[in-house]
Amino acid sequence: MIASTWRKSSHSGNDSDCVEVAVGTDAVGLRDSKCPEAGGFSVSADSFQAFVRSLKNN
Repeated sequence: MIASTWRKSSHSGNDSDCVEVAVGTDAVGLRDSKCPEAGGFSVSADSFQAFVRSLKNN
């Protein structure tokens, strides 16, 4: 289940051009901060962790 608290990076500034995340126990939700009413999508927590690791390694 995904938490209802959406967050964005503190490095993103005040613009609305950001990806927001909501972390759940087994999934991570992602959405566009410009248009949150459009909804978003979710990926497994393991997949999201692998994605973040790959970004840090490159």
